Order: sequence, then structure tokens, then C-alpha cells
Amino acid sequence: MGKFERPVRAAIQVLCVLAGGLVAWSGCSRPSAEPAGDTLSSPELNDEDQSSVSLAESKHRPTPAWLENGKLKYPQTHRGDVSDEYFGTRVADPYRWLEEPGSPETKAWIKAENDLTFSVLENIPQRPQIHRRLTELWDYERFGVPSTRGGKYFFTRNDGLQNQSVLYVADTLEGKPRALLDPNDWSPDGTVALKGYAPSDDGKLLAYGRATAGSDWEEWKIRDVETGKDRDDHLRWIKFSGASWAHDGSGFYYSRYDEPQKETELTGTNYHQKLYFHRVGDDQAKDRLVYERKDEKEWGFYGEVTDDGRYLVINVTRGTERKNLIFYIDLEEKDAKVVELIGSWDAQFDFVDNDGDKFWLVTDADAPRYRLIQVDLRHSDRKQWKEVIPQSKAVLESVSLVGDRFFATFMADAQNVVNTYDLAGKQSGTLELPGIGSVGGFTGRRQDKETFYSFTSFTTPTTIFRYDMDKNRGVVFRKPKVQFKPDRYETRQVFYTSRDGTKVPMFITARKGLELNGQNPTNLWGYGGFNISITPAFSPSRIVWLEMGGVLAIPNLRGGGEYGREWHEAGMKQHKQNVFDDFIAAAEYLIRERYTSTPKLAISGGSNGGLLVGAVMTQRPELFGAALPAVGVLDMLRFQKFTIGWAWVSDYGSSDNEQDFRTLIKYSPLQNIRPHTNYPATLIETGDHDDRVVPAHSFKFAAALQAAQAGPNPILIRIETSAGHGAGKPTSKMIEEVGDGYAFLVRALDMPLDDDFGKGGQ
Repeated sequence: MGKFERPVRAAIQVLCVLAGGLVAWSGCSRPSAEPAGDTLSSPELNDEDQSSVSLAESKHRPTPAWLENGKLKYPQTHRGDVSDEYFGTRVADPYRWLEEPGSPETKAWIKAENDLTFSVLENIPQRPQIHRRLTELWDYERFGVPSTRGGKYFFTRNDGLQNQSVLYVADTLEGKPRALLDPNDWSPDGTVALKGYAPSDDGKLLAYGRATAGSDWEEWKIRDVETGKDRDDHLRWIKFSGASWAHDGSGFYYSRYDEPQKETELTGTNYHQKLYFHRVGDDQAKDRLVYERKDEKEWGFYGEVTDDGRYLVINVTRGTERKNLIFYIDLEEKDAKVVELIGSWDAQFDFVDNDGDKFWLVTDADAPRYRLIQVDLRHSDRKQWKEVIPQSKAVLESVSLVGDRFFATFMADAQNVVNTYDLAGKQSGTLELPGIGSVGGFTGRRQDKETFYSFTSFTTPTTIFRYDMDKNRGVVFRKPKVQFKPDRYETRQVFYTSRDGTKVPMFITARKGLELNGQNPTNLWGYGGFNISITPAFSPSRIVWLEMGGVLAIPNLRGGGEYGREWHEAGMKQHKQNVFDDFIAAAEYLIRERYTSTPKLAISGGSNGGLLVGAVMTQRPELFGAALPAVGVLDMLRFQKFTIGWAWVSDYGSSDNEQDFRTLIKYSPLQNIRPHTNYPATLIETGDHDDRVVPAHSFKFAAALQAAQAGPNPILIRIETSAGHGAGKPTSKMIEEVGDGYAFLVRALDMPLDDDFGKGGQ
């Protein structure tokens, strides 16, 4: 069985980590005291103040070189009189009308804001040079980790600048592959993406999903692997689901929602996911409902057929909560009922594989850093669980069973180590890795004689390895060739102290011999949530930043999974301020150690990381030179009212609960913008088709921030069209987006480019 990854595989795809792009900034303490009275309102400026912010009058910062006329004119943004009462506190929401993305008023506002933003960006002289270098560096051949079915090898490949990677199939390991799915043919601008695929056990059929304009909604089809032609099968209204084939190839299990109302397709809440079986050749209307819970609207389901075809394992999730249930159906029994193997919401369980009626599961039950156990279906009482791989000091991140051995990936101080074990849990070896980095893959089945895995680091492009079971070693299978000088850069890991005394690790990547003079442009990137671990990974965008003379700093904030359950819970709900304090302390460390200084320090992050940036820039606006919040959750009082936002309550809490409200109102970025405040230069990024974190978060934040800005720094919002939360974004759009962010930082941080920039570091 292929490896699982936390958060629970097939759980809601939470706030994706936009780790490939810009890095992050940070701030330094608690928010200022709330205003007197019981009304928290957005800034109140007159129309002239809203549309035209005087730069010359500011006494805090000099006028940036990009604003020669001394004044930046913002679009007129209407302020409504909408407000809500939360447990005796009335909170104004004057830009509520921006929550209607299809209204003529919102469309006009989007155009006006984009016109302003691009008029600024297009007048930055270094912008074309940055875009050109990003394009050059992104133009390299790269591969995904191969998987096998029916003796065939399936893998993705991108020749460099293709908007979407192509899915290939080969009959032998060294045989000539042929393109099986080319998403670049699906749309002229590359905005229709392959979102998932699953070959049948015999390798003859392929179920695959496609998504348009970055939406989470997917349509699934079936392709004949031999002919390369699609069958008539067409499934819709699928989100947060894969496909798992029946052993005989007759069809597959998948999860879907009811068809939404057209007008709320991208904003309406998603409840009552259902598990279905689709028989090949049938109309979707005939699909068999396998499991639903009308009494539990928040439950999500993922069905996975065991490799022996005997059981359907149903992973039951509740939003992004790290606790889950495990049910199963015996497929060999006629009219078999659903059996609750794990029926209480007290821990996380991930199915790895089975040996007949014995299931291997990874769990944090009585093991906050996770362990591997075996559960006998006939005697499933917890007292009879058998421990196979015990908890250790390092976090057990993933487990696969391939070639009758367990491949267990551990995480120690946000770096991966891979050990192998026999079925009894005795360690049989440790994989030799190229260095400090991250590992993924280990797909395959118990009888396979090979498996594939990937390795990457901040300066090592993702390399694919083939592990030979007979030789017990991995060798390079595919290695990209990227035109840069990795030997010029180095990554060091430091540990700094957060506000409450907690030690927090941080990776710092920069040119060798970096002079610690406080003048280095630094991009501090962060995430800090949902049990997601941030480990070293390569991105051409990061290399361009390094070539520009920048420093990349990435701390492992609480809220992530780097040290197990306690680390995650220390950054949840009422403890969320710990995440912001960790990030602020990272910024202060970088300044104190003279890596950088406030005028040279940028912060960035996406999704939950966008919340992070929004929170710290409103808590400590004086600490940063620039801020780039992307697709962020910025209105913490209303996030649960849109699409899958309710699923994040497990990490954030909800404004519907009084205790949670009291916590959220203290840090919610939108509600903590203060009038007449000098905020750092800010470029907000979002997509008009983002139905994960709806763009209204960014729209409202931008409008309020522009109205409040008292200093000379620009507040801009870049709204990408035909784009969503990030997954499946075309290469061309990624290059444009990253390039514009870097151009913005060149100006905001007064960052001269080295003479050798754009020459491959030579």
C-alpha cells in the first residue's frame, strides 16, 4: 500500500501550503488594546481620504522611489452600514458587499484595483528582468514519483514551461513512455488542470479528475489506457476525493456532494459529503450510494479498497480535525454492513495495509508522535492492539508497506529520516539520503520488488530514486538539470526563543559567506497550522530570490506537525497567538543577529500563512518593510460561512462560540486594522475562482487597509483571473505572480540587483 501522509489522507484538503513562492516576514508582540466601548469598527475616513492617501504628509517613512508624484490614488470603495452583534459586542463590516464576487459592483472594484496594481508593477524597471530569469530557471525537465499497476508505470513529466504536467505511461521501466493525459490540450491558457488519477488494478483503465480555473470542484472521467480514448463516463460535483478501484475493475469508489445552486457554486457551504460506487459505463445517476450520514453534515468519507480486494476501508473525517474514525465493509460478504472499527473521536488513525483480517494503522492514540499498530478485526478491543513500531523521539510522519517491508519516514527537527522494518517491527535498515531534506513517495504493494521515492532540499531539485528490494538500496532514477550554482548557497538551521520561552527551529538559506551587516533583503515565510509540517523543498522561485541577493528564512512555527500532537495543539484555537509570537520572534532574531533590519525585512505566506501575515502586520506594523499575504483567511469572524471554511473550526474555533469569539476578535486581521496607522508596503494576492478561501477575505482586507493607511507605503491587491487557491495553477501564471511579488519587494525593500543577476549565478 502506498504511503499515507498527515493530515489524514482523504480528509478535507485543508488550506494548501503555498511553499514554492515568496517567503515570509514577521512581527513582535500582542495587539494593541481594543478601543473603548463595545463596538469594534473598521477605519472611518472621508471619501477624499479613502481615494487619495497623501504620501508627502507622512513623517514616518520617506516617499518610495516608485511614487514620483508623492501620492497614490486608490479606487473609491463604498462603505456600507452593515454590522453584526457577537455576544454583546457589535462589529462593523462595511465592506460586506464585496462578498458577492459576481455582482457588477464587485467586478468594477476588482478591475479598478487591478488597474492600479498593474500600473504600479509595470513601472518597476527590474520587473521584466525578474520575469525573464524566473522563466529561464523554471524551464527544466521534472518528473513525479512513478507508480505501477498491471505491470505498467504511470508518472507525470513536465518538459519545463508546460503550464500543466503531462501524465505518461510505459510498459517497462526503460521502455519508451507515451503521453496518456495532456492537460495542456484542455484549455489554451492552461487553466484546466489534472487534479488526481487512479489506474485500475490491471492497468487497463484510468480514472482521472480535472478542475477548471483553480476551483476545488472536479469532474472525473475514465480513459482506456491502451487506446488513450475516454469512455462516456462523466462524474461531477466531486471535491476532496480520490478514486479507489474495485479489485475486478468493474468500477471505483469516490465521494461527492449534492449539486449546488448555480449562484453559490463558488461560495456556498459544502456539507453532507457522500460515498458512492460508480460502475464503468453507467450514467452517474445510477451510481450506488455506499454510505452517508444525514445526521452528521460535517462528516466526510474516503473509501479505499485494500490491495487484496477484500475490504473497503472508509476513512471518516470531520473537517480538518486531526481525529478521525475508521469503518470498513467486507466486500466478500453479500449485503455486508458497515462495521465501525474505530468509532470514537479521540485520536488519529491512518490505514496503511492489511494481512487478511489484520489491519496496520498509524495512530497518535497514546503516542503523540505516532506509532504503528496492528488491529485484529475479530478482536479489535484497544487492549488487544499490537504495537509494531513504537513511538520514538522523532515524529513518525508516514508509513508504506512495499515488498513485505515497512518504509517509515520520520521527522527530526523538520528533517526526514527513513528506516525500514520487517513485518514484526524489527528495524532492518536506514536509507542513505543525499543530505538534509524531505522525502516522499514509497508507492507500491506488498509483492512489488521495487518502489520509488523523491528527495528535495532548498537547493536540490526534486530527484526521483528507485529502491531495489533485492539489493536493499536506492539509486537515482531521474535527476533534473537546473541552470544555477547550488554550491554558492548554504542552509543552516538555527533555534531561537519565542515569547513564552519555547525553542523554535528555523531554516535560513543564503549565499555562502553572507555578511551579517543588517542590510540583507530577507523574506521570512511562514505557515503554522493544521498539523502541516514545513520541511526543506526546492522551488525555482526560491533560487531566483537567492540570486537576487536575498535571504530566505522559514521557521517551523507551532500549529504545525513538526514535533507531533503537542506542537500542533500549542498553535490551535485559544493558543493561536503562539503562532504569531513565534513568527514575530523569528523576525526579531533575524534583526538581532544582523541578517537584516526592518526596512529590509519582508514577510509572506499563503492561505493559513496569509492569515499569519495579516495578523502580525496588524499587531506589529512597525517591524516590517513589506508584507505579502496570499489567499489568506483574513476575516476570522466569517470564514466558516463559505464553502469548506466550516472545516477549519477545529483549528481556529468559531465566532458562533463566545469563548472562541473572544480569542478571534483579538487577532482577526480585518477587525484589527486601525485608522491612521503606518502599515508596511503590502501586496495582497488572491484568485477570483478561489473556492477554498473565498477572495472576499482579501477584498475586504485590502479595502480596509487602504482606507486606514497613514504612511507612504502602497497597499495593493493583485487579483488573478481564472485562478483559485493555488493547486493546478498554470506555470505561466505562477511565474507572473512570483515575478510581480519580487518586483514589488525590489522597490519596497530598496533592493538593488547584483550585476550577475540573471546569469545563472556565474
